Amino acid sequence: MATLPQLAITTTPERTTLYLRGRLDAKEIAPVWHQASLAIRQIKSATLIINLEEVDYLDMAGAAFISHLKRLDQNREDRVVPQVNGLKSEFTPLLILAEKTDRKSASTLPVSSRSFVEQTGKNLWDFLSDAKIFISFIGEITWALISSLKSPKHIRWADTLVIAERAGVDALPIVALISFIVGLVMAFQAAIPMKMFGAEIYVANLIGIATVRELGPLMTAIVLAGRSASAFAAEIGTMKINEELDALTVMGMDPVKFLILPRVIASTLITPLLTIFANLVGILGGAVVIVSLGHPLVAYYNQVVNFVTWGDFVGGIVKCFVFGVLIAATGCIRGYQTLRGPSAVGEATTRAVVSSIVLIAVFDGIFSIIYYYMGV
Repeated sequence: MATLPQLAITTTPERTTLYLRGRLDAKEIAPVWHQASLAIRQIKSATLIINLEEVDYLDMAGAAFISHLKRLDQNREDRVVPQVNGLKSEFTPLLILAEKTDRKSASTLPVSSRSFVEQTGKNLWDFLSDAKIFISFIGEITWALISSLKSPKHIRWADTLVIAERAGVDALPIVALISFIVGLVMAFQAAIPMKMFGAEIYVANLIGIATVRELGPLMTAIVLAGRSASAFAAEIGTMKINEELDALTVMGMDPVKFLILPRVIASTLITPLLTIFANLVGILGGAVVIVSLGHPLVAYYNQVVNFVTWGDFVGGIVKCFVFGVLIAATGCIRGYQTLRGPSAVGEATTRAVVSSIVLIAVFDGIFSIIYYYMGV
């Protein structure tokens, strides 16, 4: 029958030695956790030595217990770094891991309140650091894409097609639903003021130009940001936590070409196709409203065809290629930046979705300015 680990303390003016014996596991250390912590706080000596020569068994709970005792002593003023003596070699990796986890947990604790200037400076520095890392990753992905296009046979086309199916074909129902509802709602809202002037038929012009130039590409990109960017971040983040990315590097494989490149290619190719589908469904939603107002379907068709030009269509499709690259690259980069911890993958997924949507909005605004000055 396992006995409780015995706790003994010897104290001199120069040093205090804490002796632990027996098994140090979750069950056995529970009764002495509070007693040992209290003893550490009452120590007056400058140096603490934790003697583990008579420890027979140590698991992660015991390693966390030892790390906790060391951190309690270090937090006191004018203390020398605690020493651990007699730890068996097979238990050393557990203690190293526990101390590393302790340091990370301590670094994430809320710090004392900063002034407005300090907080603003920290936020700016964090933003610039993140932007630097993001730009570096984008450059690495771009270079990998260029080098792979020189020898297309090195691209993992089978995985690219599977990813394109998951990101594109599986997204058709939600894209169709959102596009149809947006077209329907926009047509109803536009029909209210148009009806005052007896010009309900011109709702078709509004639906056609708004859907093809703006709403189709934008809504499709946002849907893909929620579905694909989050999925890419979760997949690659899980691989990083499981050290699969390190394993690829050890085997001589470039993780960017092996994992990220197929996702970027698939997203870039599938986004324009989904946008064309979204345009058709959105225009169909407007057609339902026009027909319900008593206008024939052929009149709606003629208004859309005569008003929307190929330039409008191409302008919307060009944006989609950029949106596709942004969505895939952002999801993969955030996954690559995943940290350790139980919530790390969730945080990476959230950052991927938020970053993707922000970049989509920014680049959509840039395209609008460019098209305006180009007269497109």
